[in-house]
Amino acid sequence: MCQWRVEVYAMGKVAARKETGKLYFDFRYLGKRCREQTTLYNTAANRKKLERILEKIEAEITLGSFDYGRYFPDSPRAETLSKRALTAVGGYHATPLLRQFAETWFAEKEIEWRESQIVTVQGCLDRHILPALGHKEVGSITRAEILEFRASLAKVNTRSGKKLSASRINHIMTPLRMMLNEAADRYEFSSPYRGIKSLNVPRTDVEPFTLEEVQQIIQRVREDFRQYYTVRFFTGMRTGEIDGLVWENVDFGRRQILVHQALVRGQIVPTKTDGSFRSIDMSQPVFDALKAQSEVTGKTGLVFTTRKGTALSHVNVTKRVWYPLLEELGLRKRRPYQTRHTAATLWLAAGESPEWIARQMGHTTTEMLFRVYSRFVPNLTRQDGSAFERMLNQKRA
Repeated sequence: MCQWRVEVYAMGKVAARKETGKLYFDFRYLGKRCREQTTLYNTAANRKKLERILEKIEAEITLGSFDYGRYFPDSPRAETLSKRALTAVGGYHATPLLRQFAETWFAEKEIEWRESQIVTVQGCLDRHILPALGHKEVGSITRAEILEFRASLAKVNTRSGKKLSASRINHIMTPLRMMLNEAADRYEFSSPYRGIKSLNVPRTDVEPFTLEEVQQIIQRVREDFRQYYTVRFFTGMRTGEIDGLVWENVDFGRRQILVHQALVRGQIVPTKTDGSFRSIDMSQPVFDALKAQSEVTGKTGLVFTTRKGTALSHVNVTKRVWYPLLEELGLRKRRPYQTRHTAATLWLAAGESPEWIARQMGHTTTEMLFRVYSRFVPNLTRQDGSAFERMLNQKRA
């Protein structure tokens, strides 16, 4: 994790002067040691009273809301360290700088996130948000500045020379929205982000393969990936889910695949949502493919690996196996995720129950199923997987 520098204040103390027996405050503010005399004598009650005040002072220093002149109006230091004096020279902050608040917010949130999300958010902060807005006081950022920042993202070029997509810009803006809304709640100001809607994102095209194309792909793919793509096409598993599948989650007795984890950035992590945590019924082609694969990779560890037995890299598989195969077959270039769309549309074409398909896909309801695949839905029947089996058998006959 990257570290953003935040000024740390040593704990102050309440002490007594030997010559008078009177108590004074001893603390640090803006890098300076500050000692302020009181008229109170060194008694337990007085010391406790002043320690409570010191706690409040240090809390306000940490929050960026401390006003020296309000606590010590008669102090010579008040002339240079009061809120009014610091404001005049641009040194007073009623709320922390965004860069400072980002570290606090990030530390609090990262325990809720998967490693991949931590890396993603950290990248958004380091590369985009903090360079542009980190120097600004979090409570002073305006709606106009937010919109100006978002507009600037639309001019950023990616490594491939393309502009950032609307979807990517929305992802970058999400941590900024979360931080500003959280800061608004803590420091009691109105979040400038409220009312700003995300950019419209074009709907991702669903470009499933036909059953004939699927069969072509499985027949012509490299031998060491034949079982892999059979399982992908006929289960609808996501890339991370199939790449992270282990033999202990393959139940041949119940003819089920248990999706409990995924391979993300080289690490095995729990599934993203409760809906993703599911069991998938095996059709006969999937059952046969996994049986054949068990002879290759054994019955422990990852189901699908490289020839060296290491975890698959989805980038390498896509570039070296998937895209070259599509080109060889003369098929339109499509992302590997279309194998998931293909499974859904094949099930729908076979007349499977939408509820059963939604469970297979890891959707909590059928809403997404109808929204994304509506044009592929024929007259639906209430089946449990057998209709799909019959369609496959008819194609083989």
